[in-house]
Amino acid sequence: MGDFHTAVALIVATDTEETAVRHMYEWTQRTFAEDGQPYYEACFSRGSEEHRVVYARQGEMGMVAAAVLTTKLIGRYSPRYVIMVGIAAGIAKPDMAEQIYGDVNVANLVWNYSVGKFVPMERADIQYGSVGFIPRPTMIHISEDILPYVEAAAASPENQCHVHIGPMACGTSVVANRDVLEKQVRSQLQGTVALDMESYAVAYAAEHAVEPRPVPLIIKSVCDYADAQKSDQYQKFAAFTSCEYAKLLYEKFLPL
Repeated sequence: MGDFHTAVALIVATDTEETAVRHMYEWTQRTFAEDGQPYYEACFSRGSEEHRVVYARQGEMGMVAAAVLTTKLIGRYSPRYVIMVGIAAGIAKPDMAEQIYGDVNVANLVWNYSVGKFVPMERADIQYGSVGFIPRPTMIHISEDILPYVEAAAASPENQCHVHIGPMACGTSVVANRDVLEKQVRSQLQGTVALDMESYAVAYAAEHAVEPRPVPLIIKSVCDYADAQKSDQYQKFAAFTSCEYAKLLYEKFLPL
């Protein structure tokens, strides 16, 4: 793996996501004297070679915690890939097959839809009552070299999940309001397939890390649709399908 010391670093943000990851391997916990963060290590085989995989969970949800933990994972383990697995809101589009609970979304770019400026209503196209919002979104493209492997894993007979590949929106708040989704996400980038609170920070931390820089991947499954019917009912199932597809992808398809 050249200068990379670990094949894959997995990062999660919630209890439910961590539970799904813990079922993937027999993990060994590791801590370091100068760092209160617990890390969990395991190995997987490809042919005659053993490869290390590690995971860690954020102390809280959101982009700040995601960026900090991603940076720590990169500095501590020098992984070839940083993969965020877990749950996200699905965003069905008219020009694609409808997403259902448990469908896997893989980001080909991540973008921060919540960056912008609040102004008087008359100065902005996006309006919430008397408040206007002028968006200034930022975007990070996932390496195009990786996407053929993502597609190959999705098409594999071993894959039992329906996989969507497209932009993933990231913001600072949980969304359970279709009006916010339409005005602030779809209005800026209609092809967006999913919505979460951490993906942009993981990709940003990886892109701006010291060398050797890992490839970031965001693999999150549909647990709700960011509307008034949002609930926790399908979170366990979505976390499971996300982990299953991620495991197939890096154990069988990604270059190591």
